[in-house]
Amino acid sequence: MTFEPGSRVHIVGVGGSGMSGVARLLHERGCLVSGSDAANSPSLEALAALGMAVHVGHDGSYGRDADVVLWSPAVPEDHVELTAARVRGVTMIPRARLLALLGRMQPVLGITGTHGKTTATSMLAHVATAAGRDPSWLLGAEVRGLGPNGHWGSGPLVLEVDESYGTLGELEPAALGLLNVQADHLDYYQTLGAVEDAFNHLVRRTRGPVVVWIDDPGAQRATRTRADVITVGSASGAWRVADEVVDRQGSRFSLVSEDQIVPVRLRVTGHHTVADASVVAVLALTVGMAIDAVITGLEAFAGAPRRFELRGTWRTSDVFDDYAHLPAEIEATLAAARASGYRRIVAIFQPHRVTRTSVLAATFAGAFDDADEVIVTDLYSAGEPNPTGITGEVVARAVLSDADSPPCHYAATFADVLTVLERLAPPDAVVILGAGDITQLAAQLVGEAT
Repeated sequence: MTFEPGSRVHIVGVGGSGMSGVARLLHERGCLVSGSDAANSPSLEALAALGMAVHVGHDGSYGRDADVVLWSPAVPEDHVELTAARVRGVTMIPRARLLALLGRMQPVLGITGTHGKTTATSMLAHVATAAGRDPSWLLGAEVRGLGPNGHWGSGPLVLEVDESYGTLGELEPAALGLLNVQADHLDYYQTLGAVEDAFNHLVRRTRGPVVVWIDDPGAQRATRTRADVITVGSASGAWRVADEVVDRQGSRFSLVSEDQIVPVRLRVTGHHTVADASVVAVLALTVGMAIDAVITGLEAFAGAPRRFELRGTWRTSDVFDDYAHLPAEIEATLAAARASGYRRIVAIFQPHRVTRTSVLAATFAGAFDDADEVIVTDLYSAGEPNPTGITGEVVARAVLSDADSPPCHYAATFADVLTVLERLAPPDAVVILGAGDITQLAAQLVGEAT
């Protein structure tokens, strides 16, 4: 087996949210893990503290004793360490194949969709732990109350199944929860139809049960070729959400089937988290976890980092930090803020990636309707080339073009954002949105060191 204890594994781009979890999981498995990344980070320092040989910067000599080389999907094929590994004849495994191999070592309970994956995967890890399953897990953030983003247990493997760069393309889960399917990663897939096809193929490869949030049209289309999917939704499905209440303290609802009623209480708020928890609960019940474990595990979930995370206060305003970067995600987060009782909400959004901003700019127009004011910064390119010089202003113009949208201001830099924020009527909630470095602004507002 490739990842037997004692195997030497080198990971290029090891400090990222995905590959750092892989490093932790394999380290706990007993592999001798090394890695490199372009810049130092708390993630890299944490891996070093565990005894892994990690390097800041890249060199062809790194990982020279490795049996296996892994790399982040963001690493180019001509990277110096990958080139050197090919010359040495080392076994090289891209992320899609890595996930498939892990799925042969332990049965995969997968959570997938274009958004909500990290939250729902964390929920499932809590439920599986409450059920006494000693799960492994691998996802893009720490599992609060359990541990960091990667862990090796006796099984099953609770896995966040990411669609970016086609990384779900070889996985054959034992069971799968599908949250939603919307246009994203169009730099790779090009069209929404291609995104839906990728999820459809994953659904068809899943060996056991597939649970789908049937309220989402894209998820409906992605499961169209499989007749035995188990549906859950707010108004219809084999399981139905009833008696839903969301407020600042959390959420509560009941899951109702023909012969069961499962009461659920969450310490996190928002209709979107109710949807995530519903898929997790039905998936867990379907694979044989007890109702008590589902109830206990979901109530133990205290939220995922940067998912409507209360960071502190700015003057008299609560400041929330959220990873939302797609229109539907933004809409869901702001709806959660409104449902929590906030009367005046300022949303601050940093568009993410050149390709995504170019293709989706117009679709942001109605995403901010639950805000009272919107501030849009320049985009975070994530290293993508920007030949046309597009800026975040295209998103601001799209919001302004919608007569029903709230007032919108373009403020290119964080300093500009603060200037605009100072002159607005005081809000009672500031919601920071985006997948780039906008989290630094949240830290600045609440007085944290960055």
